Amino acid sequence: MSAKTISIPTVLKIGAGTLDCIGNSIKQGGIENVVIYFGNGLINMFGDRVMKSCKDAGVHVFDHCELDTVDIDDIIDLAFAIDPKVQGIVGIGGGKVIDAAKYAGYLRKLPFFSVPTSSSSDGFSSASASLIIDGRRNTTPAALAYGIIVDTDVISSAPERFIYSGIGDLVAKITALYDWVYEDTLGVTTLNDFSMMIAKKAVNSFVRTPFETIHDRVFLKELLDSLAMCGIANEIAGSSSPTSGSEHLISHALDKMLEHPQLHGVQVGVATYLMSMVQDHRYVRVRKIFTDTGFFAHVKTLGMKRSDFEAAVDLAPSMKPYRHTYLHEEKYRTLAKQYLREDEILTDILVQ
Repeated sequence: MSAKTISIPTVLKIGAGTLDCIGNSIKQGGIENVVIYFGNGLINMFGDRVMKSCKDAGVHVFDHCELDTVDIDDIIDLAFAIDPKVQGIVGIGGGKVIDAAKYAGYLRKLPFFSVPTSSSSDGFSSASASLIIDGRRNTTPAALAYGIIVDTDVISSAPERFIYSGIGDLVAKITALYDWVYEDTLGVTTLNDFSMMIAKKAVNSFVRTPFETIHDRVFLKELLDSLAMCGIANEIAGSSSPTSGSEHLISHALDKMLEHPQLHGVQVGVATYLMSMVQDHRYVRVRKIFTDTGFFAHVKTLGMKRSDFEAAVDLAPSMKPYRHTYLHEEKYRTLAKQYLREDEILTDILVQ
């Protein structure tokens, strides 16, 4: 028997000022010829810094442009138009451009450098991409990032809603892991202990980090480090089970139901607090981190509806019928809807 082989990023740079050293980081990974895709409006914000850094490091940028599509047909066309001499793809921006660049790299079997400009979720470190296929949002396999480069100064300057989204997505690992354990006890799946250890360490390290504001450098670095670790946990498990459970199913249901859903991590965060009570697992810790960071106060400004969450609870099991989270059982769906109507915090932050 041989040990399992997994992929991990070759380059990992998370800290202040890393965007100004992006050329050296790419070169460190053995890549000299790249294409760079920016999110909407980001060439004006970061283009000069990125291009200068690449030039100074001797990294040749064959092409750079802004992307604002995750339609799979557009990305296929984009991927196969890339010059054959290109050795790597760099995606700089939010979820859209990261997913598009990631999938283009997957199609062309080219190393992908993930450079998120917000902390809204762990998508920048995951081996999957959220794309539009036949007019509907779907999650498709993709390669794990060859390099992850995150500038915490850039993350700090992003709108606070993105930081809150990242906080919600990371704290969700508490309930996701508990769902995974539950599935294991029922014989629906088999836990991977190493994957579980990494995901658990990631979230525990974050929720115990002292901070004065959510813009503290140490706090943001811990948030991004932990989100990156979650991508590795999924890679080890061969699925998203270590980081995505019933709370994510509620968010997926909201995405399907609502014309204008909120940020993924914000929806997931509210669902995490709800499910931590349903599971009777670490809800005091979840409540504290969401209260102390201002996550709950932020949610209260959004006008999210209790009735939408109630409908999403019922729809959640159909999002992934092959799993068996707590919400796949009627008694726990009933309990979740009871908490939505009676919990003091949920009745405060959600409108009727």
